[in-house]
Amino acid sequence: MSEISTKPYLIRAIHQWCSDQGLTPYISVVVDHRTLVPRQFVQDGQIVLNVSADATQSLVIGNEMIAFQARFGGVAQNISLPVDNVSAIYARENGHGMAFEVGAGSSGDDELEASPELEASPELEPGLSDDPLSGAAEEPSPPKGGGRSHLKLVK
Repeated sequence: MSEISTKPYLIRAIHQWCSDQGLTPYISVVVDHRTLVPRQFVQDGQIVLNVSADATQSLVIGNEMIAFQARFGGVAQNISLPVDNVSAIYARENGHGMAFEVGAGSSGDDELEASPELEASPELEPGLSDDPLSGAAEEPSPPKGGGRSHLKLVK
């Protein structure tokens, strides 16, 4: 039996932590042919999505896929994306979260890597929609702490 990657468990844990702290969980996703998102909100091959309970409906963070419904420009959309394509999950308000190596697969050999803090980049936090209730809703605030995020890379 092959082992399941730690990545979906870490995503679920950071999502729960954000929710428990009253923070807004955002995920950054690399878009490819397996990613079902509104393409007009994709920038530089990535999309940042608000995955809070207020912005999503029927959110399921599975071991292979993340699926939910969200509004984009007032129109409800079904969203589906591979867990392998998630490059980060973090709190919008303070940038605390975790970054992942994209395409690491589900070999089960994911390990946490102690790494220096990563610089926040525009690719992780673009404003995606003018609809404040959408899944890609609000324009994110820059992380506190001198513009540095608190993401840790996971391979």
